[in-house]
Amino acid sequence: MIFGIGVDIIEIERVKRAVLRSPRFLGQVFTAAEIADCAQKADYFASLAARFAAKEAVSKALGVTMWVQKWQQIEIRQTEQVPTVILKDDMLAVSEKLGIVKISLSLSHDKTQAIAFVVAEQ
Repeated sequence: MIFGIGVDIIEIERVKRAVLRSPRFLGQVFTAAEIADCAQKADYFASLAARFAAKEAVSKALGVTMWVQKWQQIEIRQTEQVPTVILKDDMLAVSEKLGIVKISLSLSHDKTQAIAFVVAEQ
Protein backbone atom coordinates (compact mmCIF):
# COMPACT_ATOMS: atom_id res chain seq x y z
CA MET A 1 0.00 0.00 0.00
CA ILE A 2 1.32 3.44 -0.89
CA PHE A 3 2.09 5.55 2.16
CA GLY A 4 3.39 8.62 0.39
CA ILE A 5 4.91 10.04 -2.74
CA GLY A 6 7.48 12.77 -3.15
CA VAL A 7 8.89 14.66 -6.08
CA ASP A 8 11.54 17.33 -6.27
CA ILE A 9 13.16 19.23 -9.13
CA ILE A 10 16.25 21.40 -8.89
CA GLU A 11 18.43 23.44 -11.21
CA ILE A 12 21.78 21.72 -11.68
CA GLU A 13 23.54 25.09 -11.73
CA ARG A 14 22.24 25.81 -8.21
CA VAL A 15 23.96 22.69 -6.84
CA LYS A 16 27.11 23.44 -8.84
CA ARG A 17 27.28 26.97 -7.40
CA ALA A 18 26.78 25.65 -3.86
CA VAL A 19 29.60 23.12 -4.27
CA LEU A 20 32.00 25.63 -5.81
CA ARG A 21 31.13 28.39 -3.32
CA SER A 22 31.45 26.20 -0.23
CA PRO A 23 33.30 22.88 -0.43
CA ARG A 24 31.81 22.05 3.00
CA PHE A 25 28.43 21.76 1.28
CA LEU A 26 29.43 18.38 -0.19
CA GLY A 27 30.24 16.89 3.21
CA GLN A 28 27.15 18.35 4.84
CA VAL A 29 24.71 16.98 2.27
CA PHE A 30 26.31 13.93 0.65
CA THR A 31 28.02 10.84 2.01
CA ALA A 32 31.50 9.86 0.84
CA ALA A 33 29.95 6.97 -1.10
CA GLU A 34 27.52 9.30 -2.91
CA ILE A 35 30.33 11.68 -3.85
CA ALA A 36 32.39 8.75 -5.16
CA ASP A 37 29.40 7.44 -7.16
CA CYS A 38 28.83 10.85 -8.74
CA ALA A 39 32.52 11.24 -9.57
CA GLN A 40 32.16 8.16 -11.81
CA LYS A 41 29.36 9.77 -13.82
CA ALA A 42 29.84 11.78 -17.02
CA ASP A 43 28.12 14.83 -15.48
CA TYR A 44 29.23 15.13 -11.87
CA PHE A 45 27.06 18.11 -10.97
CA ALA A 46 23.92 16.71 -12.62
CA SER A 47 24.40 13.50 -10.64
CA LEU A 48 24.81 15.43 -7.39
CA ALA A 49 21.72 17.49 -8.19
CA ALA A 50 19.65 14.37 -8.86
CA ARG A 51 20.69 12.93 -5.50
CA PHE A 52 19.88 16.22 -3.77
CA ALA A 53 16.41 16.13 -5.34
CA ALA A 54 16.06 12.49 -4.27
CA LYS A 55 16.79 13.34 -0.63
CA GLU A 56 14.10 16.03 -0.75
CA ALA A 57 11.64 13.67 -2.45
CA VAL A 58 12.26 10.95 0.17
CA SER A 59 11.60 13.42 2.99
CA LYS A 60 8.36 14.48 1.29
CA ALA A 61 7.23 10.88 0.77
CA LEU A 62 7.83 10.15 4.47
CA GLY A 63 6.31 13.44 5.60
CA VAL A 64 9.53 14.47 7.33
CA THR A 65 10.98 17.97 7.43
CA MET A 66 14.67 18.02 6.47
CA TRP A 67 17.30 19.54 8.74
CA VAL A 68 20.90 20.08 7.72
CA GLN A 69 22.16 17.33 10.04
CA LYS A 70 19.71 14.82 8.50
CA TRP A 71 20.90 15.07 4.87
CA GLN A 72 23.44 12.27 5.21
CA GLN A 73 20.85 10.00 6.82
CA ILE A 74 19.30 9.58 3.37
CA GLU A 75 21.86 8.00 1.06
CA ILE A 76 21.26 7.50 -2.65
CA ARG A 77 23.35 4.72 -4.18
CA GLN A 78 23.46 3.11 -7.58
CA THR A 79 23.01 -0.67 -7.25
CA GLU A 80 22.58 -2.94 -10.25
CA GLN A 81 21.88 0.10 -12.46
CA VAL A 82 18.97 1.11 -10.22
CA PRO A 83 19.06 4.06 -7.82
CA THR A 84 18.50 2.86 -4.27
CA VAL A 85 17.54 4.71 -1.08
CA ILE A 86 19.45 3.75 2.08
CA LEU A 87 18.09 5.26 5.30
CA LYS A 88 20.23 5.61 8.41
CA ASP A 89 19.85 6.57 12.05
CA ASP A 90 16.83 8.84 12.73
CA MET A 91 15.48 8.55 9.18
CA LEU A 92 15.59 4.76 9.40
CA ALA A 93 13.79 4.89 12.74
CA VAL A 94 11.09 7.15 11.27
CA SER A 95 10.53 4.84 8.32
CA GLU A 96 10.33 1.80 10.58
CA LYS A 97 7.86 3.57 12.88
CA LEU A 98 5.72 4.38 9.82
CA GLY A 99 5.89 0.75 8.67
CA ILE A 100 7.66 1.59 5.41
CA VAL A 101 8.79 -1.63 3.71
CA LYS A 102 9.86 -0.30 0.33
CA ILE A 103 11.04 2.98 -1.17
CA SER A 104 11.12 3.19 -4.96
CA LEU A 105 13.11 5.96 -6.63
CA SER A 106 13.41 7.32 -10.14
CA LEU A 107 16.04 9.92 -11.10
CA SER A 108 16.41 11.94 -14.27
CA HIS A 109 18.13 15.07 -15.54
CA ASP A 110 18.60 17.10 -18.66
CA LYS A 111 21.10 19.90 -19.30
CA THR A 112 19.63 22.29 -16.75
CA GLN A 113 17.46 20.42 -14.23
CA ALA A 114 17.42 17.24 -12.19
CA ILE A 115 14.30 15.52 -10.87
CA ALA A 116 13.55 12.71 -8.46
CA PHE A 117 10.31 10.82 -7.84
CA VAL A 118 9.80 8.59 -4.78
CA VAL A 119 7.08 6.17 -3.71
CA ALA A 120 7.12 4.93 -0.10
CA GLU A 121 5.12 1.75 0.58
CA GLN A 122 3.86 0.18 3.78
